[in-house]
Amino acid sequence: MRNAVVALRHHRRVSLLRRIVAFRDDNTICLSPSLKNNELSRQTNSWVSPFCLQRRAYSTGFTSVHGGIPTAEYAKLRRESLETEFGHALGAYSSKSFSAVYRFGPFLALYRAAIISYHVMKLAFWQLFVQDMRKRAVKFRETLISLGPFYIKLGQALSTRPDILPSIYCQELSKLQDQIPPFPTTVAMRCIEEQLGAPVSKLFADISLKPVAAASLGQVYKAHLHSGQLVAVKVQRPGMSLILTRDALLFKMIGGQLKRFAKARKDLLVAVNEMVRHMFDEIDYVLEAKNAERFASLYSFDSGNEQIDDNAGPRNMSRNHRAENIKVPKIYWNFTRTAVLTMEWIDGIKLTDEIKLKRASLDRRDLIDQGLSCSLKQLLEVGFFHADPHPGNLVATKEGSLVYFDFGMMGNIPRHYRVGLIQILVHFVNRDSLSLANDFLSLGFLPEGVDIQAVSNALRTSFGSTTRISQDFQGVMEQLYDVMYEFNFSLPPDYALVIRSLGSLEGTAKILDPEFKVIESAYPFVIGRLLADPSPDMRKILRELVICNDGSIRWNRLERLVAAISEQASATSGDSPEDKTLKKSSELKSFDMHSVVSATEDLLLFILSEKGQRVRVFLLQDIIRVVDIFLEVEALELNKTINLKTEEGTMKRVSNGFKGLSEAVKLAPGMWISMLLRMSRKSEVHSYALDIVSALSTHFGHKVPHTCWILLSKLLHHNKSQ
Repeated sequence: MRNAVVALRHHRRVSLLRRIVAFRDDNTICLSPSLKNNELSRQTNSWVSPFCLQRRAYSTGFTSVHGGIPTAEYAKLRRESLETEFGHALGAYSSKSFSAVYRFGPFLALYRAAIISYHVMKLAFWQLFVQDMRKRAVKFRETLISLGPFYIKLGQALSTRPDILPSIYCQELSKLQDQIPPFPTTVAMRCIEEQLGAPVSKLFADISLKPVAAASLGQVYKAHLHSGQLVAVKVQRPGMSLILTRDALLFKMIGGQLKRFAKARKDLLVAVNEMVRHMFDEIDYVLEAKNAERFASLYSFDSGNEQIDDNAGPRNMSRNHRAENIKVPKIYWNFTRTAVLTMEWIDGIKLTDEIKLKRASLDRRDLIDQGLSCSLKQLLEVGFFHADPHPGNLVATKEGSLVYFDFGMMGNIPRHYRVGLIQILVHFVNRDSLSLANDFLSLGFLPEGVDIQAVSNALRTSFGSTTRISQDFQGVMEQLYDVMYEFNFSLPPDYALVIRSLGSLEGTAKILDPEFKVIESAYPFVIGRLLADPSPDMRKILRELVICNDGSIRWNRLERLVAAISEQASATSGDSPEDKTLKKSSELKSFDMHSVVSATEDLLLFILSEKGQRVRVFLLQDIIRVVDIFLEVEALELNKTINLKTEEGTMKRVSNGFKGLSEAVKLAPGMWISMLLRMSRKSEVHSYALDIVSALSTHFGHKVPHTCWILLSKLLHHNKSQ
């Protein structure tokens, strides 16, 4: 009786495997549920498996082997919270402004309102008689310059917001610089004395007669302390709090007209509230000093700011993110107040000074890698980031370190959005339009109730219209924005500064290397992050990188991943100058082998789990296909009627894959052996191994004798010819 049960089970297993083999797809491509559902349904009609029960869920909506249904609830609550916070901040500054207006008289506000009204009337005139968008964009930029610091800062912020302004306007506003002449040194000295409560001669041994740098919000002087330290003294332009608040309030009067002239796509005033909040952060020099020290504690060893009290948590975590080649000026708190900031003077070379960089023998690619690595750690690992890393805020030292300045505009991105950034990148690289559309919904780019399938179709059309995915950040943004305009998209408040930071980073890097592309360069770092983080959401993204929603495996992605890890093995194994150069160039994509082994084990466990049923089916098909090709290549290569070019290419890729895997194993053989031993004890592995053996024996049972005779014939022919 027992033997009969065993035989029956074996019969059912073989029957199921025969049906699986019949379902083979020789091309082994990633099916999109929305496009291939009918074909898949026809092919699965004869299945006797749990997949039949899942067919309905598989063919609709977003469900996939990875699970997880996106929701926009977090993004909605976050947006409402931040917009309320921005509104309260503006209200607080407004009350201060009204008290100042009351104290100094209403004529100041009326005079300013008259000036703004004059410029608005000129824009209205242009709107009537000039229809050329580019000319209107130039006029818009010139008008903002004429209106002063608030509007210059507003224009700079709007240059990274194509969800508000047309791309022509964004391109024109990106040319905005702080084109305001410095204020008199006598005024600056008086401000220093008022803020620090002592004469300048008692505070500093000497100070420069003219500012060494000037911007719209303040200017910098070079000085020596009486103790001998060389310092930079940043002095705020007088009355900035009043000026910014007054102009922010008066903007409400003209916001509608500016919106019509610039053809803004959404409520401009909501975005302005957000930008005003960041402007007021920039004129609080005590906050900037705290930001500098926190940045130093997180990302720089050579900071000199060990007195920071950052709640212990970030300090402990910071050891993992610090880099010896990132520097931040030391803050001198005894000489720092709300409108005066005194920091260490660091001599450096501007990144735009090609001659001095060459004279100092600085490697441009090293500088780019340092900046990129630090920025990606800020955005993807920690969340506290410098929002404006343009060439004016970065210099290189003669020793090759990168120095950050100006910590007035900082961002703090929650983990939900950091993970979202990685998701967007992975889905964009995979051209997974449906997942990308759901990312935009869950992160708050799209309004609730939008037709996700329509967004997915539009993205898929966009991907199909280009022969190659752009790896240039601005190019990618423009491609996505062009698609998303019709769906009333908007940047979430947290991402506005992220977009600005990445845009500034790429612009700065392009000065050193015109061919630099931030997405292409960031991809290895993202892969390393996915491998290193064992959290469920990051493991899910890693699975999505190598496994399609329908369960088929993206072998090209897996092949590149194995190749990247094996390159690390090659880079770390040699001592020649060439090997050292390779090692240095691969620092951004260095992988911790413990993380690699752990991620591999988690991926295997997923494949063997209930959720991985479809993956196992596709994997079994691919194994059968590779064995089939191997037999054809080995046994039938002399048959001129068979085209073996594709088959030989497949076998070469398989061979390269095994070579890369063996190189990766050499980096940590003990870890790999331990992992394989743990996996070998699992009953799921035994069961799937039996499935593979049964499928191979079933599929190739009739081919083996035929192949053996051909091989024997070839062997005899070879011996006879000799």
